Amino acid sequence: MTDTASEPSSADSTVFGRGSAPVTGQQPFEGLLAGGAEDEVGKVAGTEDSTPLKFHVALSPDAYLQLDDVVSTRREIPGRGTVVTSGVVTEVVARHEGAAFGSDVFLIADGILPANVQEIAEVTTTRVDPECYVPPRPGEVAIRAAGAARDAALYFDRMDARIPAGIGRDGEPIYLNLEFLDGTRGAHVSISGISGVATKTSFALFLMHSLFTSGALGTRAVNAKALIFSVKGEDLLFVDQPNVRLDDTLRAAYTRLGLPARPFASASFYAPPLPGDTTGRPHVTGRTSGVTAFWWSLAEFCERELLPYVFADVEDEKNQYTIVVHQVTSRLRREARPAGNDGAVVIDGTTLRTWPEMIDFISSKVTDDITRADWAGPAIGMGTVNAFVRRLRSSQRALGPLLRGDLTTSSDRPVAHSIDTSQQQVTVVDLHNLPERAQRFVVGVVLAAETDRKEQAGPGGLLFTMIDELNKYAPREGSSPIKDVLLDIAERGRSLGIILIGAQQTASEVERRIVSNSSIKIVGRLDPAEAGRPEYGFLPTSQRQRATLARPGTMFISQPEIPVPLAVEFPFPAWATRLSEVAGPAFTTGTSTADQATENAARPDPFSKLPRTENDPWADDDAIDEPPY
Repeated sequence: MTDTASEPSSADSTVFGRGSAPVTGQQPFEGLLAGGAEDEVGKVAGTEDSTPLKFHVALSPDAYLQLDDVVSTRREIPGRGTVVTSGVVTEVVARHEGAAFGSDVFLIADGILPANVQEIAEVTTTRVDPECYVPPRPGEVAIRAAGAARDAALYFDRMDARIPAGIGRDGEPIYLNLEFLDGTRGAHVSISGISGVATKTSFALFLMHSLFTSGALGTRAVNAKALIFSVKGEDLLFVDQPNVRLDDTLRAAYTRLGLPARPFASASFYAPPLPGDTTGRPHVTGRTSGVTAFWWSLAEFCERELLPYVFADVEDEKNQYTIVVHQVTSRLRREARPAGNDGAVVIDGTTLRTWPEMIDFISSKVTDDITRADWAGPAIGMGTVNAFVRRLRSSQRALGPLLRGDLTTSSDRPVAHSIDTSQQQVTVVDLHNLPERAQRFVVGVVLAAETDRKEQAGPGGLLFTMIDELNKYAPREGSSPIKDVLLDIAERGRSLGIILIGAQQTASEVERRIVSNSSIKIVGRLDPAEAGRPEYGFLPTSQRQRATLARPGTMFISQPEIPVPLAVEFPFPAWATRLSEVAGPAFTTGTSTADQATENAARPDPFSKLPRTENDPWADDDAIDEPPY
């Protein structure tokens, strides 16, 4: 289930997660600063220090400001003219002026003690125009910015190409600058939040929908692609289907953002093959047509030097077995020869058709006294070799379905099994049925292949790569081949046209260089302990507190041009996020739950009656099929 499942189902929340009233009075910027009665909310306060970067507004008795409102004020500077200072409300406080004790509130309410209720809004500056950084003077009129004034305050007027990111609390669209997404001035997106509540996956998909349908990419949209790794069930296998909950209200929400309320029109889907099946059927249940199985033949494994990705678990860099990994990788590339058209290989006269056979062959070569020097490297001790063999054998169950040389074909051409991002605009790779080790292998190999392809193709074309649970692939500590690939993408991917959209529950556990290279930082609902970490220093104190209470569909977006993160709410997906939301599927589905239960009952486990000792070492389903070392 994607994290959209936790969104409320009321009418307002189905659209944006909350009700919001649009702001009236869309007047030109200069007109708003004239101080019309319907726009003035108060005056710059004199009881608080006013600086060029932060000032306070005392609100009029009949006016209000809420968090995230945009406020503007002006000051006449001799010789410079009018300086307009605009900002976003980051805190609002209300108090009794004239009260000294907590109990005075009752006397004030009874009219015995004179006092006034005063609200003070803290405004964090976003823009000074022209750039003459002087503090707003106490007593100057403050207005709620709207229309052109709001666009100027948030730099929307400076964005040559803008991407709708959602609706602000004032009921108007919030935009991202495409130049910080497509690599022109920056790239990469980091999305953080609690799983199931922060709607990270949903927002990442909405962002890609906005990229492809807003028209901001122009003619480049033809060559712009998206690669999505799905680890949360089969929910993303339906993004090309309209959501059954798509109604006029939801369509109107997309219209307000200038986007069509439709699913992804061009999408392809990949899933690993069914374990034990020699026909190459994809391992899916909800959607059984339109999904292609992917795997790597043993011939490709040897030729493309994929062995290091088998050891994608983060390890201590001091481990010596990595020397053996690279030595064996080089040996396989030189010695392996294709055997037939099913992906099998011949090495030293031995035909290998399955991953377990490859493991046995490599293990025998590195442990044999005669061949160890050639395969493991000279002066390599048995302790290092045994460490290599232990980790290699532990991959048997995880990678067995993905590394194949036993999938036969009736033609002279090999079965198509490679993940191809060039045919459709969106490519979804389903990984949820794979163990974590196999997931890391797939992500590492696919990203490395896409990086090589982009390097060979040269500049031109964009590939937006969405990876969930990024902390699992690029943790802060240790190193691994997949982490090296992700670091390479984060540091020079924008020059290649590869844009990383990473989602994680805790940004504090992701490699710092990946997070710091992300121009766009997005935060949903956060755990209170996580919200206090330095990685979220870009959030003002009030927004850190709000992030621990944010409801599904609310995100805080930070981008380089705007000093203050903006709160947005994005509409409910127009595409199906699970099989139950598909309206009239144009594909076949798997067996129903009842039929599946009947089938399982008719085919009992043939090993269920075998005796088992109390201390059976193979009781764990995740145990390897080979003896431990």
